[in-house]
Amino acid sequence: MDITSIIAGLNDAQRAAVTAPPGSTLVLAGAGSGKTRVLVHRIAWLLQVEHISPWGILAVTFTNKAAREMQQRIEALLQQPIGGLWVGTFHGLAHRLLRAHWSEAQLPQGFQILDADDQYRLIKRLLREANLDDSRWPPRQVQRFINRNKDEGLRPQHLDAGRDPYQRQMISLYDNYEAACQRAGVVDFAELLLRAHELWRDRSDILQHYRQRFGAILVDEFQDTNAIQYAWLRLLSDTEDKLFVVGDDDQSIYGWRGAKVEHIQQFQTHFPNTRVVRLEQNYRSTGNILAAANAVIAQNPDRLGKALWTTAGEGEPIRLYSAYNETDEARFVTDQIRSLQVAGESYQQMAILYRTSAQSRQFEETLIQSDIPYRIYGGLRFFERAEIKDVLAYLRLLENRQDDPAFERAVNQPPRGIGARTLEAVREHARIHNLSLWQAAQTVIRDQQLTARAAGALTRFLQLIDNTQAQLAELTLSEQIARVIAASALRDHFAQSRDGKGQDRLENLDELIHAGQQSDLNFTLEGQTPLQTFLAQAALEAGDTQASADEDSVQLMTLHAAKGLEFAVVFIGGLEEGLFPHSMSSDNAQKLAEERRLCYVGMTRARRRLYLAHAETRRIHGSVSLPLASRFLRDIPAETLQEVRARNNYAHPRSSRVSHNDTGLYPGQQVLHPTFGSGVILNTEGHGASARAQVNFATAGTKWLIIAMANLEPIASAST
Repeated sequence: MDITSIIAGLNDAQRAAVTAPPGSTLVLAGAGSGKTRVLVHRIAWLLQVEHISPWGILAVTFTNKAAREMQQRIEALLQQPIGGLWVGTFHGLAHRLLRAHWSEAQLPQGFQILDADDQYRLIKRLLREANLDDSRWPPRQVQRFINRNKDEGLRPQHLDAGRDPYQRQMISLYDNYEAACQRAGVVDFAELLLRAHELWRDRSDILQHYRQRFGAILVDEFQDTNAIQYAWLRLLSDTEDKLFVVGDDDQSIYGWRGAKVEHIQQFQTHFPNTRVVRLEQNYRSTGNILAAANAVIAQNPDRLGKALWTTAGEGEPIRLYSAYNETDEARFVTDQIRSLQVAGESYQQMAILYRTSAQSRQFEETLIQSDIPYRIYGGLRFFERAEIKDVLAYLRLLENRQDDPAFERAVNQPPRGIGARTLEAVREHARIHNLSLWQAAQTVIRDQQLTARAAGALTRFLQLIDNTQAQLAELTLSEQIARVIAASALRDHFAQSRDGKGQDRLENLDELIHAGQQSDLNFTLEGQTPLQTFLAQAALEAGDTQASADEDSVQLMTLHAAKGLEFAVVFIGGLEEGLFPHSMSSDNAQKLAEERRLCYVGMTRARRRLYLAHAETRRIHGSVSLPLASRFLRDIPAETLQEVRARNNYAHPRSSRVSHNDTGLYPGQQVLHPTFGSGVILNTEGHGASARAQVNFATAGTKWLIIAMANLEPIASAST
């Protein structure tokens, strides 16, 4: 038999994995080491050499796209169509199983699948039927509770509320939801896998059939399996050595959504006869990038262990930039992008990665100013995000009570007991009498067209807007935004969110305040207030659609979204303690290890050039901090790095900060104030009479002062 086409072009480790004899095999596939190639050639080997029938092979991928690609590559390799293979995602394969055994799974033959939106709408209906307020029991929160427990293999009867009334109510909603799905003959995505697992668990005859049928089970991205997925695999494989799993414990970054890195770390314990093959030759990145990534990940405990290497040479050193602040960081990245594009690099092959979605705003702003096309991969631009549009709606309504779209968005966000019937009555009155919604709301309240409860809720909203307006007169723009966020209760609303996105939303609100502060220091359009100018700029940025998928544009994304992608040039910003690694991980060893894996993933996205940046000062949660450089940077070998500018050698960006010739003041300088005492200058902005300094005083805290009026006396000097 000629097997040349199957093993041709494989390196030694890849060949060892592809040609491994039957039995449990764990392939530790480092980033860029050709794991998909190994899976494809392994299936071809099983078909051609081990003579396993196509219908006896089950291959699990994590996306439908990967499943289609795998099928196509197998057929191209063997130069013939291959029918009968079970290749798909966990959910796709479970669906196929349930279609074949709908009766045994206690499902109707024509059962339908609820997508996430359908599931959300069903939960909203159940909340209404139970007379539960959306503000206290957010549908997304209930949805997350149900799906999380299903992913753990837990039904309502398996959960114990104890004395917790919240838990008791959530379990009750879960129980009602299951009953509603059963009546309607529908299943959600999490139910597919749970029901398939229960089918095998409860019907030994069906389980035995599939155990005998599938002589080979292959799994991609094994480090990302959750509890029910792993239980599904173990039940199907039993004690037989037929699992061939490919993964990388160093790239397990989805613990927050249920993935358990211990599945791959403990695989050899569960399957003692496992053969381990390490794919360490990297075909993507240069030697310097790999050496740095290896050094960062080596600090993690409990690793299975491997070290990536390449024959491609050391390549260029990694550039490390110590920025003055986040504006300087974004300008540096933008300048480098433009220089690289002029030198022949396409925008499409450059990516900016960041830990939190809020960081995108500063990069977006500088890219727009530089007329560089960009695209937010897998997400929304900053001013298009729901929580930002919520705040902007309040601000617009404060500026113009006749702004109907702003009224519609703000009136019941967060929920304040203004129901659909009340709003429809307001809309109808506005339509009949040609009034704005604000005017119509005032009228229906005055004319007693609403119930006392509805009128009270609507009145409180109108009073909220009027009272907030009265508080803004003497405030700066950033202070106005902060006051509106607090008065609207949006911050409290998002802080209580349990859908897993609350922290991101809070960080975006803080970034909006920061955007207002930067706008404070820039120009105001003639005849307009700073708030009016800011709202116009926000609308223009949101309306300026991002580049299309096929346009040559810089890619912006979170580090989590970058998994599985690669680019010629990668910029990673915000490498500071508290940001990356994130502050929510600092006191948790498991979360900190995942943060380090996230850094490793980000670094190994780069093929030829990698830029790392951190800021000496950064505004986080509404205040300026002086963060330490990330511990991850300290792990990188010095010989792989080239510092673009040494730390503490501040180079002030051209237009937003004061030069020494203007005032003689600069960041890092110690000064004395006649009232507040001694302090250190953190930031200086503006020019001439409008120049301001941000000073961190030992006793009075951080304050912004007009330099011309502050009487700041330098008491120490520092070299710049």
